[in-house]
Amino acid sequence: MQKKLLVIGAHSGDFVWRAAGTIAKALEEGAETLVVALSYGERGESGELWKEDPNRSVESVKVIRHEQAQRAADILDTPIQFLDWGDYPVLLTNERVEQLTNLVGDFEPTVILTHSEKDPFNPDHPLAFQAVQRARLLSSGAGVPSAFKNIDPPVWYSFEPHQPELCGFVPDTFMDITSVMEKKQGAMVCMGAQTYLRDYYAELAARRANHARRISGQKHIQFAECFQCQVPRVTATIF
Repeated sequence: MQKKLLVIGAHSGDFVWRAAGTIAKALEEGAETLVVALSYGERGESGELWKEDPNRSVESVKVIRHEQAQRAADILDTPIQFLDWGDYPVLLTNERVEQLTNLVGDFEPTVILTHSEKDPFNPDHPLAFQAVQRARLLSSGAGVPSAFKNIDPPVWYSFEPHQPELCGFVPDTFMDITSVMEKKQGAMVCMGAQTYLRDYYAELAARRANHARRISGQKHIQFAECFQCQVPRVTATIF
């Protein structure tokens, strides 16, 4: 089966900070990838742009955010789609659930990455979790006849939130991104609306690598991203 990774972020920069290394690693291993941004983060995720020019229009910020995220995606060599649902707050309607469900069905991912279920500091991240949860269930039938294309249920992970200890996030999967960290750093440089996050996520990748080394004994790991699996895994062997 062709491995397919679908990364769904509430805002256009989320995939860069939380999963760029995993995307690059998946591509390195021959998988197909797709990034989906539910919004541009034009209001709640673009503080530096608004500080530069408080008189900017929302549409002009969207254009800049689009360009930045597209450059980051190009560095990783992944396709990206922008749904432009608006942010702070993202609103979830039946039409948007249908749109996302059809997107999941068309791509047929084997793995989905998105936000955690809780985030007391961001109103859009939990909503993205809810949207993905509903789209995943509808596209895999949810045990009943469905109006949507039926696919095998993808494995589903949450990527690490900014404040994991306050979001109920318990990492159970660590991805070694050492071989692709340079690409993640290049993608982060593209996100000029949130430059303050570059050092934070570089340091986080090094810190999570320390955890990964201690867990596994794999001393070569220098950078890692971590995730929490939202569904049980099925395997033919315990090893």
